[in-house]
Amino acid sequence: MLGAIIGDIVGSIYEFDNHLSKEFVFFGEDARFTDDTVCTVALASALLDDLPPDNVLQSWCLRYPDRDYGGMFAWWLSLPKMAPYNSFGNGAAMRVSGAAWLANSFEHALILCDRITEITHNHEEGFKGARATCQAIYMALNGAPVEQIRMAIHGTYGYDLSQSIDEIRSSYLYNETCQDTVPQAITCALNASDFEDAIRNAISIGGDSDTIAAITGSIAEPLFGIPETIANQATRFLPEEFKSVIARVGAHRKYAL
Repeated sequence: MLGAIIGDIVGSIYEFDNHLSKEFVFFGEDARFTDDTVCTVALASALLDDLPPDNVLQSWCLRYPDRDYGGMFAWWLSLPKMAPYNSFGNGAAMRVSGAAWLANSFEHALILCDRITEITHNHEEGFKGARATCQAIYMALNGAPVEQIRMAIHGTYGYDLSQSIDEIRSSYLYNETCQDTVPQAITCALNASDFEDAIRNAISIGGDSDTIAAITGSIAEPLFGIPETIANQATRFLPEEFKSVIARVGAHRKYAL
């Protein structure tokens, strides 16, 4: 789950100032956690404590305002009685890593994934993007090799994962939908040599950099592991309650194994 957060922090300064190269300072000046991190941690917390995900998500986001929440989501946060709004935005995919980490089976992972997705992103493409990301994370956590993950995601969801990073970068445009960010983000993870390389792939293609890197990082973490130096740098950006949830998720995973 920390992988998603690292992707968000690293990408936070490039979302509206794309950097189409893999050469950049990894934790650049003014980097910070954004809405992607708040949502990821909040929903993991809801799953850990078996609480209503919509109420928990609203509570966490209101405690951390000014984190670049999208327009429709910000409106949703203001509602006294929340309801899904048929979104297929990529927010569905960037926040699901807790579902994969806390699941005790593949079927359970998808149940948890749907539980935290349906509260806002109840469009077919929203569910699809969230499930594809969750499945890729779950498979990686359970030792599936890259090519098996690639074939499973393509076969189940129809996402084209055949492009190289250079091919994506040459024509990619800013987009916030699941259908035009999730395949690219998954490709960035599957075409990497290690965790840092995966995040650099994600930043280098441009677009919605923090969210693409968050999705990529969530898959790259179980594929490659996170170097201790990078993990330590990232946690310095985080409040204590965030770190507590991350630790609880990790402990739950170890206990489940």
